[in-house]
Amino acid sequence: MEKIIFTAKDGVKIAADLYFADNPRGWIIMVHMMPETKESYSDLALEFQSLGYESLAIDLRGHGESDGGLNGFLNFSDEEHQKSILDLEGAVEWLKNKGAKPEKIYFIGASIGANLSLQYLAEHHEFKKAILLSPGLDYRGIKTEPLVKHLKAGQEVFFASAKDDIRSGGNNADMNEKLFDFAPVGVKKEIKIYETGGHGTDILKNQSSLEDLVVNFINI
Repeated sequence: MEKIIFTAKDGVKIAADLYFADNPRGWIIMVHMMPETKESYSDLALEFQSLGYESLAIDLRGHGESDGGLNGFLNFSDEEHQKSILDLEGAVEWLKNKGAKPEKIYFIGASIGANLSLQYLAEHHEFKKAILLSPGLDYRGIKTEPLVKHLKAGQEVFFASAKDDIRSGGNNADMNEKLFDFAPVGVKKEIKIYETGGHGTDILKNQSSLEDLVVNFINI
């Protein structure tokens, strides 16, 4: 694993962990939840690395080693959180500059990271796949219902949630079922709802089967 820094379009420096692969089969941008950091994806990134995928796990602005520091996000307005989409854009540009093709760049996001990943897919239809761990209907003004409806045929999304996750403004499992239903015809979609597991990347820790489902969704 190599630590890198890239600069978002608005000048914010973003820290990331690059899990290098020779002649990668694809590239994965991993976007954490609050208050986690890029390290929450280390086990999953190593698994993908063993399969020939190169992963870039980023610290969103105001988190970890990125500009704004470990807990800078605590003072963010909704508008500042929404600017985190520029962090994903910067990650994409960094990977493209080293030869990655948009149709082979995939996203894995948790909580607000899931909303941001869905936003990127909805706004850039040349990107094909996203794994969404506990997306919400509205995190910090990033509203997913209009985003999921804007997906296009040929794109693919995987939703994962747990019924015991009720901290995100309602029952997160119900939200995910709604988003799954909103996805347009022609969008390949899968969903896994666990009885227990918690929120975001906590489900990966608490439900061992989820990692296999995530890997299989990308690795086809």
